[in-house]
Amino acid sequence: MQSVELADGVEIQLRVAGPAVRSMAYMTDLLIRIGIDIVVAIGAFMLLPELIGKEMTNGLYLLFVFFMEWFYNVFFEAGAKGATPGQRSMKLRVMSVTGGPVTLAQAVMRNFLRVADFMPGLYLTGIVCMLFTKRFQRLGDLVANTVVTYAEVPPFIVPNVEIRAERRAPSKVLTREEQAALLQFLERAPLWADERRIELAALVQPLTEAEGVEGLRRLCGMALWLQAPEDKSGTPPPLKGAAMFRS
Repeated sequence: MQSVELADGVEIQLRVAGPAVRSMAYMTDLLIRIGIDIVVAIGAFMLLPELIGKEMTNGLYLLFVFFMEWFYNVFFEAGAKGATPGQRSMKLRVMSVTGGPVTLAQAVMRNFLRVADFMPGLYLTGIVCMLFTKRFQRLGDLVANTVVTYAEVPPFIVPNVEIRAERRAPSKVLTREEQAALLQFLERAPLWADERRIELAALVQPLTEAEGVEGLRRLCGMALWLQAPEDKSGTPPPLKGAAMFRS
């Protein structure tokens, strides 16, 4: 599993696929392409020579083989499924390293560079490159900024732990919008990386009057103060579902 931080700071887990399963997907697609080439060849050379001539038939067939070789993967990987039939049979898909779908430009780049990955033969360069990158990326993936992952990702469960923050009243009067934003921050904080939490807390430093982790603790304490009243003992109940901050 590889952690990836999205633009809004939310961390997701990508279960990257290794060389073995990707090789099986490639062989499946190769057999599919060969089968399609054979069927088209039989149909073309049985019907077309009498209509357009043998040379024209040969030219059209070679053009068809060219497009199958270079654009078969591009067509499927840039589609809604993000995977070729062979990749889908192995429950794989091609994604951007940011966790988003592959664009047409990315699909073209990663597949046109298969020539370099294939050298000097049997995908040796691509396999070696995958073994030396933590996300099993071949040269085409590195240039196109893509990664091959399993389509079914284990569900993300928010950890049920306590947060190390004491309830404290805000130092200034907050509007309803500001209070709602503070509560939303507390709700979404478990999904963010520590660096993202501290970065967002720094934006309201005039309110927390502190920097870094301490400013983050104070901000969460104010959100806790807004979230629920203290019990009769005066001890704030622990917040469930939030990530524990480093001390």
